[in-house]
Amino acid sequence: MEDKLSQQSKLEFENLVEETSHFVRTTFVSRHKKFDEFFRELLENAERSLNDMFVRTYGTLYMQNSEVFQDLFTELKRYYTGGNVNLEEMLNDFWARLLERMFQLINPQYHFTEDYLECVSKYTDQLKPFGDVPRKLKVQVTRAFIAARTFVQGLTVGREVANRVSKVSPTPGCIRALMKMLYCPYCRGLPTVKPCNNYCLNVMKGCLANQADLDTEWNLFIDAMLLVAERLEGPFNIESVMDPIDVKISEAIMNMQENSMQVSAKVFQGCGQPKPAPALRSSRSVPENFNTRFRPYNPEERPTTAAGTSLDRLRTIWRTMQHGVTDIKEKLKLSKKFWSTFPYTICKDERVTAGSSNEEDCWNGHTKARYLPEIMNDGLTNQINNPEVDVDITRPDTFIRQQIMALRVMTNKLKNAYNGNDVNFQDTSDETSGSGSGSGCTDDICPTEFDFIMTEAPPVDSDRREVEASATQPNQSLQTLLFAFISLVLQRQWR
Repeated sequence: MEDKLSQQSKLEFENLVEETSHFVRTTFVSRHKKFDEFFRELLENAERSLNDMFVRTYGTLYMQNSEVFQDLFTELKRYYTGGNVNLEEMLNDFWARLLERMFQLINPQYHFTEDYLECVSKYTDQLKPFGDVPRKLKVQVTRAFIAARTFVQGLTVGREVANRVSKVSPTPGCIRALMKMLYCPYCRGLPTVKPCNNYCLNVMKGCLANQADLDTEWNLFIDAMLLVAERLEGPFNIESVMDPIDVKISEAIMNMQENSMQVSAKVFQGCGQPKPAPALRSSRSVPENFNTRFRPYNPEERPTTAAGTSLDRLRTIWRTMQHGVTDIKEKLKLSKKFWSTFPYTICKDERVTAGSSNEEDCWNGHTKARYLPEIMNDGLTNQINNPEVDVDITRPDTFIRQQIMALRVMTNKLKNAYNGNDVNFQDTSDETSGSGSGSGCTDDICPTEFDFIMTEAPPVDSDRREVEASATQPNQSLQTLLFAFISLVLQRQWR
């Protein structure tokens, strides 16, 4: 009989913990899915949008060099999913490759060897052939992707910790105390008398002593999540960066066209005079030969492709996501101090106790009367004198301690992400540990706003120079030669 009651007590306790932790678990599970789905679809849509626009605008020239842009998005996706990608190096490589391709297009009368093109790429930073676009885009992309990836990974860690902790089995001492609290009234002929609220609190504080020790690290984790959530609402949010990325890259290409003569002259001076091509394709001037290949873009022509229709859908989703950021922030605030208030949440359930207002007509563990012992404080060490549960304070639950460490590591990464510094995650594409350093900041512009010790976490599976925030208008000095692009840029202004 006792074994049966013991099993029943254990089952009831596990059900109570499961039900009570449902709110915090679903907060992370449902929001993680929504945010992850949006970020992934945003990347897919940005790639389709760029491809659609560049096919219309550049035609064959783009299609012959499209792998440069495809590789850019492949690496962005791999970074978001936890890949070993250094954002700054990847973006630098993209612009260097684009310069090599464009340099050949604007100088078709010459033959360029691989060594010569490598020399050309070294002039990317010095000559700034694409204007200020690469620098601005690097800052925006790194800050946006760091925040988005880390926030979704934080939701994953919060979900996993909540799921794991809510499934911790009660100790034998806890089961004995539960059996006494829940079933002894029947033995005394008091089947309708429920446990006193304070009696329940001491039992639950003893049973959930290790869980309560999560609270400090959990609260720091929630605070860090709230900080990164602010980045999702600010000028560096990933939607405001990725939506117009095609226009930004197109502006960079226009800058290169405008400066093609000066860039070529400086490259020839630094890398040497290239050899003439075996046979010139045209006797026309170089810029004319290149620019007449453009197909004018009609800004009034609304896209009817999948990229266009998905853009409208994505904007609808983003408006929902903006409300979602507000929603998740409120839910995160509500989940603070969850583990230390766990016993109180369980014991205020009228199915469990007589309630805090009924202190006389309740079961105190011995009879129907007021419960007199003092209520224990929270945490394992405070249960040394718990009158209801035998708790060995010298043996902390190692599983709970692992969750505390996971929270601590994730909190450090979130603080890093808030300050614009890249963080390490496991690469889900090849199951190796990923690292990157693209911060988008320099120390004088993005000072460290937190002091903390960096620690390395056990791998967690992925589900998953601060600049002016004011908008920058499109380049107003474009020549008539590039008029086809002005309407497009004005239509989807630089953000």
